[in-house]
Amino acid sequence: MSLLARRSVLTGLTGVPLAAILADPRLAALAAESLETVTAETPDGRQVSAALAVPESVPAPAVLLIHEWWGLNNQIRAVTTEFAREGFVALAVDLFDGEVATAAEDAQRLTQAVDPDQATGTLTTWIDWLKADSRTTGKVGVVGWCFGGGWALNASIAAPVDATVIYYGRVERSAEDLAKLNGPVLGHFAEQDQWINQEMVGKFEAAMEEAGKSLEVHWYSANHAFANPTGANYDREDAQQAWTRTLEFFRQNLS
Repeated sequence: MSLLARRSVLTGLTGVPLAAILADPRLAALAAESLETVTAETPDGRQVSAALAVPESVPAPAVLLIHEWWGLNNQIRAVTTEFAREGFVALAVDLFDGEVATAAEDAQRLTQAVDPDQATGTLTTWIDWLKADSRTTGKVGVVGWCFGGGWALNASIAAPVDATVIYYGRVERSAEDLAKLNGPVLGHFAEQDQWINQEMVGKFEAAMEEAGKSLEVHWYSANHAFANPTGANYDREDAQQAWTRTLEFFRQNLS
């Protein structure tokens, strides 16, 4: 798809709420098709790919998106286009080498196959890529969901970024690790989540305080993955509130 065609798709979706796009597989697929595939080489010589959406006005601050355990599917791709519509250069990484899961057992297999060192190298490569691209201001934020939420924190520890947003991801890191963070962190967590629970997040808050880092936490009366409209735990109201807070957080810290 040409640049003109991609911009035409984004323009055609103007005014359509993100929730409506994500809830409609046809609209999500249309948004996903508007993305440009870009490639880069990691320090260890691997070729990696990502999906890029560019706003009408550049240079602009950048947001790196990290997918759930399902992989880089149309849902995450559609959110990528939405960030571009909101004025960010948006780049969705792929930690599964093109594989996408639709069943939990396949998603578990894919996540377990991820090599931590390689994933860190992939993410830091893309962060450096965004900082160097002439279409960005050099300001970079990272956001991830579930599996990607934990990796958003990991990436921000491994490479200096200006802001990090975590949607119900693993946050079990030491104060020593968290001291390496460069920018503030925003966390969205669910009260009914039995995995990413209040005990885990409480320890994270304490470690962030010990490290002297800025953390903003919001709890929602929902369950894990409440922001994913394709899942059984989707909560439209909480998802919208979290999205609004995410945009405000990035605008405040990436301007």
